[in-house]
Amino acid sequence: MIRFGVVGTNWITDRLLASVSDMEDFSLAAVYSRTEERAKEFADKYEVQTIFTDIEKMAKSELIDAVYIASPNSFHANHAITFLNNGKHVLCEKPMAANAAEVEAMIEAAKRNNVLLMEAMKTTFLPNFKRIQENLHKIGKARRYVANYCQYSSRYDAYKAGTVLNAFNPVFANGSLMDLGIYCVYPMVVLFGEPKEVKATSVMLNSGVDGEGSLLVKYDEMEAVIMHSKISDSNLPSEIQGEEGSIIIDSISAPEHVEIKFRDGRKEVISVQQKSEVMYYEARAFIDLIKNGQTESAVNSFKQSYLTAKILDAARKEIGLIFPSDK
Repeated sequence: MIRFGVVGTNWITDRLLASVSDMEDFSLAAVYSRTEERAKEFADKYEVQTIFTDIEKMAKSELIDAVYIASPNSFHANHAITFLNNGKHVLCEKPMAANAAEVEAMIEAAKRNNVLLMEAMKTTFLPNFKRIQENLHKIGKARRYVANYCQYSSRYDAYKAGTVLNAFNPVFANGSLMDLGIYCVYPMVVLFGEPKEVKATSVMLNSGVDGEGSLLVKYDEMEAVIMHSKISDSNLPSEIQGEEGSIIIDSISAPEHVEIKFRDGRKEVISVQQKSEVMYYEARAFIDLIKNGQTESAVNSFKQSYLTAKILDAARKEIGLIFPSDK
């Protein structure tokens, strides 16, 4: 049984806990929130007795073996390193940190303390992402990766009404690229590795973050086009174009329907049925790594997380998006 603590009491933590509800080797042992009232409210919902409002005390607690971190992006590095230095395994919500330097520091802490650190990027553990990897050769030489994640944020209405919530506040290392663009960047890195060049444009909001944007990413023999937005919706799929055909992906963040359209007119559906609670797969992998005594995921590896952070840094430099931790 792996005894978990959770840092962050928002909807994403609820989603994770729903995903692990059937796992006999997962136990929710403690809840952290900045306020005792919110911590108790969340803990009561899951019938948990132990709450914390102090990260240091929680990290030192012998009641937990591992922690899921879903605090604002700007806190990820500090929170994770505190737990890692106290021998706790860390599943950290994406993006791993505000910048590549922080990711590097987190990786060093995990290695130094011989504990598991993994970025909670759900996409790459999904059965249908694995189907994309297994069938990529069928489209011949890949020439273009087109990834699209544009989803109008419910918090944008508050922003337009004059209230800047965390999602649109640079202090918390947020914005469209960090929140949604990463879902396009991370799979690209897993599929095609480190690019040669990153160009980016964006629509910046008065709060200081990007509301939407695009990346043009250059590889030796292909390019990637990425579109992301928190201020508009899109109904377009994502696509990997090859010389022999294209892989059409309904949703880059959580693929459900994936098919190949070949140049000769043939079609092949390659997707499989997967659990509706898609965070199940990353949580299952994380717990199995702990049980097997492993300190790094081969799927969401340190290299993948660091390269993704480097690309996000390069894109932010292009659009002039600066976070406090960059200085």
